Formats: sequence, structure tokens, C-alpha cells
Amino acid sequence: MLKLENIQMQVDDDSGEKFEILKRIDCQFEKGKVYAVTGPNGGGKSSIAKVIMGIYKQSQGHLYLDGEEISDLSISERANRGIGYAFQQPPRFKGLTIQNVLTIAAPNADLIKVRTSLRDVGLCPEDYLDRDLGAGLSGGEIKGIEMAQLLLRNPVISIFDEPEAGVDLWTIQKLLKLILSTYKGNPNKTAIVITHNENVIPVCDEILVIAGGMIDAKGTPEQVWKLIKDDIECKVRNQCQGEISYAIK
Repeated sequence: MLKLENIQMQVDDDSGEKFEILKRIDCQFEKGKVYAVTGPNGGGKSSIAKVIMGIYKQSQGHLYLDGEEISDLSISERANRGIGYAFQQPPRFKGLTIQNVLTIAAPNADLIKVRTSLRDVGLCPEDYLDRDLGAGLSGGEIKGIEMAQLLLRNPVISIFDEPEAGVDLWTIQKLLKLILSTYKGNPNKTAIVITHNENVIPVCDEILVIAGGMIDAKGTPEQVWKLIKDDIECKVRNQCQGEISYAIK
């Protein structure tokens, strides 16, 4: 179980004054569950994820993983403890092949597992293993490759920062279905999905709504979805200009 206790984070604004990004965050993420973290842009969703991974350092508070305090551990130390992070905008590495980065992510994985991880995210190994991980890949392709890396690493806690950002509808549906099928009900794993997707939020086990750096609401979809449904659906309709999205089953 991952536990966040009184997490606060402050940064200096342009005038040198302290600005609170996160304010007294208390929550826990249990194994076997998929969590949706949602809320308005700038509310602190990605900041919480980066504090968990160690990319950002909290000003106050404590983090615990399975009873061990990890508040002062580095990113690599947290990764070794079993925390994985998929970025909203995955990095590209010109000069490295996709097989290179998958092997780096999981040095002990054999070629069969590497190839299987690509097939799981909808990418044909024969077409991708020798390709350069540079600018020639689309947003959907690079998202799929990063998810393949995460699946190969097999972390205990997996954080997906807006997996739908910048990818097409077909890819969104495939990646989110893969997250749900891999993590939901798995007694050894937890998934935290930062998302605005109206199809994935209601089918997660629990929802956290982050606004103004605080937890505005949390609970089951039955408790929380009705509170945010209208705002999210309206925003999605405005973004897609009336296109139909297909619900995840």
C-alpha cells in the first residue's frame, strides 16, 4: 500500500513569495485497485504523481510504501522499490532503438517478453524493434512504447500521467483497456491514472478529485462520479466538437 500523509509542496513565485502547489494531501492507494486522479488543469494532479515518484520534493509530509518511509529516497531508489511512472509527454531518445530502450527498462527480460510487451500495446515487433526512438514516431506510438517499458519493469505502483494526451481515439481506448485489465483486481499491483477521460473515470475502483492543491472529493465512482460528471462530459464535448467516444467495457 502507498500512503501519503500531510503532503505539502511550496515553490517560489516570480516575486520570491511562497506559493502552495499542494496543501495537506492525505490519501492511500491499495493493491488490487485502479485509481483515477482527476480535476481541473493546474489543480495539482501531476504534482502529486511527481512527488510520489520523487521528481518533485514535498515541503512537508511523509510517504510510505508497504510500511517503509520513502520520503527521502531518490527517483532510482523508489523505482527499485517498485514505483513506475509513465510521463504525459514521454521523452524521445534519438540514436537508441526501441529494442534498446525496452532492454534498458528490463535488462533481465528475454526477447520473447520484449516482443510480447509491444504486441500488448498494439505495436508489431517486426515493425518497431529496430526503429529509432526519435521524432519519427507519433504520439500514440511513443505512448505505447513507454507503456511497454512499464509493463516489462512490472512495478508494484504504476503511475500513468494522462495516457490519453496527444493520442488518437483508437490508441486511447486500447491503452486504457490494457491498464484496466492489467491492474484491476491484481492483488500485487496498483495503478494511478491521471485522466480527464469520461470513459475510464467511472470504471476505476476509486476517484480522487484534486483542485486548488487539495483533495476536493474522493470515494467510489458511485459516490464521486455524479459530482463531476457534467463538468467532465461538457469539457470533452467541447474538445472533440461532438465526436462520439466509445465506452470501455
